[in-house]
Amino acid sequence: MKILADAHIPYLKGAIEHFGEVEYLPGNRFTKETVKDKDVLIVRTVTHFGEEILAGSSVKLICSATIGYDHIDTHYCDTHGIAWRTAPGCNAGSVEQYVTASLLILAEKKGFDLRKKTIGIVGVGNVGSKVESACKKLGMQVLLNDPPREEREGNADNMFVDLETIKNESDIITLHTPLTKTGKHKTWHLVDEDFFNELDKKPILINSCRGSVTDTQAWKKAIKKGLVSGSVIDCWENEPHIDTELLEMADIATPHVAGYSADGKWTATKMTLENLCDFFHFDIDPVKLMPPVPPPPNPIIDLKGVSPEKQTLCAVLHTYDPLKETKELKKSPDKFYYFRSHYPLRREYNAYTVINADPTVADLLKQMGFTV
Repeated sequence: MKILADAHIPYLKGAIEHFGEVEYLPGNRFTKETVKDKDVLIVRTVTHFGEEILAGSSVKLICSATIGYDHIDTHYCDTHGIAWRTAPGCNAGSVEQYVTASLLILAEKKGFDLRKKTIGIVGVGNVGSKVESACKKLGMQVLLNDPPREEREGNADNMFVDLETIKNESDIITLHTPLTKTGKHKTWHLVDEDFFNELDKKPILINSCRGSVTDTQAWKKAIKKGLVSGSVIDCWENEPHIDTELLEMADIATPHVAGYSADGKWTATKMTLENLCDFFHFDIDPVKLMPPVPPPPNPIIDLKGVSPEKQTLCAVLHTYDPLKETKELKKSPDKFYYFRSHYPLRREYNAYTVINADPTVADLLKQMGFTV
């Protein structure tokens, strides 16, 4: 079996070789020529896989080490005998870490109390549900919008609200939908000029799902008109050629790395190998083939001398500070793909131990996943 794997997928080398002959290439070098004689593709979201690449190839299976699949032409694959698999929920904890860090940073920067704010979560799947849990632990009021889930599950307990309520009542709106361009619940440019014009409370807007869920030009207009009070952007239209004007306007701007924790990447690779085993009926446990996730360089967080009101911020930023990537990306936007491909994977909360925390803060940090 011939396998072509993205060279930037962590924890894959040394494990995938048990399944066949493997070639590694950067994601942007997957072409019609390089995939034509391959049976399996192990991919990220860098390249679009449709007829332009897959036609006439031997590809039987595409495994994406990501939660999304808008980079795969699923209709073409389904009608041409090419199976495709993803890793749903693999990076939910990492994206939650990104959103939490961003919320704490902006609360500090803009001088507001998260416990007095309402956050609207649009898209409540694996990631959105994790964000919901985190925001409730931080004491925020939470509104949930997910029309597909509402259709499937009903809304007897008023769990979900419509998008109008999100626009009317949210101080912060965070987006966690897949990107769908057609259908009843399409999300392409869900946040457009009309959306911004209908906002009541000048909210902070966070996009860490897919770039084209938001309309870049409309977002820039909204910032200039004062329709939003803050912008956090991890996912961009036209990556890696992002809009530099919007980049400069954003409070936090990162190169599509919200989901880039070592924990999330390890899980994604495990799920990818499980998908491969399932498709070809291999009786192999991928975990036994994979290396463990390495510990962080500074696993102890000592909060001695930090005021209680700043301890949560201090602990979270010790694990991840998105302002570092913001500074680098604003300085060199042309290096978007380089930053994303060479990102030093961070660890999530469970890799850290907190000492000398205020008892109330210690309880919160323990709930968040830290060892206290």
